[in-house]
Amino acid sequence: MKKSAPRFAVLLIALALACTGFARELKGTLTLSGAWAIYPTAVAWGEEFQKLHPGVKVDISAGGAGKGASDAIAGLVDIGMVSREPDPAELARGITPVYVLHDAVFPVVSDKNPALPAILRKGMSVKTFTDIYVTGALTTWDASVGSKTGRPIHVYTRSDSCGAAAAWAAPFGKKQEDLKGIGVFGDPGLLQAVLRDPLGLGYNNFSYVFTRGGALVAGVRLVPIDADGNGRADPGEVFADRAAAIAAIEAGTYPVTRKNYFFVKGKPSGLVREFLKFALSEKGTKVVEAVGTSLPIPIAEREKILGELK
Repeated sequence: MKKSAPRFAVLLIALALACTGFARELKGTLTLSGAWAIYPTAVAWGEEFQKLHPGVKVDISAGGAGKGASDAIAGLVDIGMVSREPDPAELARGITPVYVLHDAVFPVVSDKNPALPAILRKGMSVKTFTDIYVTGALTTWDASVGSKTGRPIHVYTRSDSCGAAAAWAAPFGKKQEDLKGIGVFGDPGLLQAVLRDPLGLGYNNFSYVFTRGGALVAGVRLVPIDADGNGRADPGEVFADRAAAIAAIEAGTYPVTRKNYFFVKGKPSGLVREFLKFALSEKGTKVVEAVGTSLPIPIAEREKILGELK
């Protein structure tokens, strides 16, 4: 009887561990690729998730929303990071999009742009941007904002398939492939191209135009979008810092907002599902707020998605 006591004690400990979850500790490797906009937050989520689950390795790479979508469809990664709406063709190939973040895309110029005073005073209407990026009818800063510089606009766009370009083209009723301009790879590359070129015009994700402290990245200025077409940049259309931009995004007054998704092949399960649940949890939301490069989705939507993941 005495000899069986240790075995009984071991059994009790095993049962206790199973009840507390320690016996079900997560293990394995989770792979993600895709959108530059989501990348900084995903990296932070991965770091925190690994702290909670030391047996898990999270491997994340950027490369654009198009890469994230194609990698997820091909089964090359567990999760594709996609900063645009899912395409019907992607859904038809078994993709489950999970809404995880939201943000916006902003037109950018260098603070050395010779037409900067006119740009900040008047802004640019959607029609003006359309005539620059789609029809090519406007090719100079003078014709676009009424300045007197005598200088051309150097138009930049993204060379990689990405959510930023898709979101930027949407208000013009177009797609990324309809945008004119010099193609540059990636968000960082496009921003640097504009910063190096005083005559440049580009567009960037929310996460690349503001610092973590809330200020604009040194050397960049956001072009006000004259949403009401009154010929001037109204106070609610001018964003000198992150807080002002967030207020407009959350209020729904800024015209180039978009949702960010995790693409999963089939129904999320196992390690993928646990990572999604973490990302949308209160702890995951605090990570989003701490990183500051994207915005967490409203709590009601998070709770709805979490309910669907159970």
